[in-house]
Amino acid sequence: MAKALIQSRGRILPFLTPSRWWLEHSLEPSPWLPKLEVQSPLVSYVRLFSVQANPPAQTRKMGSLKVSMTSPGFVYEPYSPREKIPFWYRWFTRPGWKRTKEDIILELKSAYAIAKLRKSGYSKQKFYKEAVDLYREINTQMASGDKGSLRKLVTENMYSALKNEIKQRETVWSRVYWELIMPITKIRTLRARLIGVDRNDLSKVFVQLTIEFLSKQKFEAYDASGAVVTGDKDKEILVRDIWVFEKSLFHQEAYWRLCGRIKV
Repeated sequence: MAKALIQSRGRILPFLTPSRWWLEHSLEPSPWLPKLEVQSPLVSYVRLFSVQANPPAQTRKMGSLKVSMTSPGFVYEPYSPREKIPFWYRWFTRPGWKRTKEDIILELKSAYAIAKLRKSGYSKQKFYKEAVDLYREINTQMASGDKGSLRKLVTENMYSALKNEIKQRETVWSRVYWELIMPITKIRTLRARLIGVDRNDLSKVFVQLTIEFLSKQKFEAYDASGAVVTGDKDKEILVRDIWVFEKSLFHQEAYWRLCGRIKV
């Protein structure tokens, strides 16, 4: 697995939301858990995806032809970095064996979700291009305060959250300048999950991909008089974001949308 990235020293500035941070210094690489590709006797059974016990009302109103649900409305098993543990602890202690089993199950769930996604024509290269386009467009609409254009790019719950964030930001800053420097520095998949919505039909699933973006950006905020409040649009800053994209695998016209963001 690729190396993880951790934040080094540096001044951080809040941007569009309290959970969004702008890093003015470089990020340092740190060791990351290797991808586990071997079968293990520690894993006897793995539940590879979730089925909602109490789906939303629009899901329960299933017609004779298709489900009208557009999103489960939550991020299933939100990503969080796994703490590195010593080799001897992992393989020679009971807690280490338990942790190894958990790590293998996490990897199996992601592998199963990706395999299911590939059957629908998924291409990592094509998806990454689409994800970067969505990342740029959503941030652009957030900066301009264009709530109407945001609606089609995000899920219903995400739209409500972003709309409130724009409203809150506009009470502090009158205008925001934002620019993404292309090409993006790095993009990688951290997690993949499936969410079933019908216990009687396991083909009715949503897929969620957790994506890490590392990119150079420019940012500047202004007050009502046009004076610069914070940021510097002539200076590039390195930013790390973790976003969750979602897509239905049982709607013919389904497309990727932002359904969540992970705090970094």
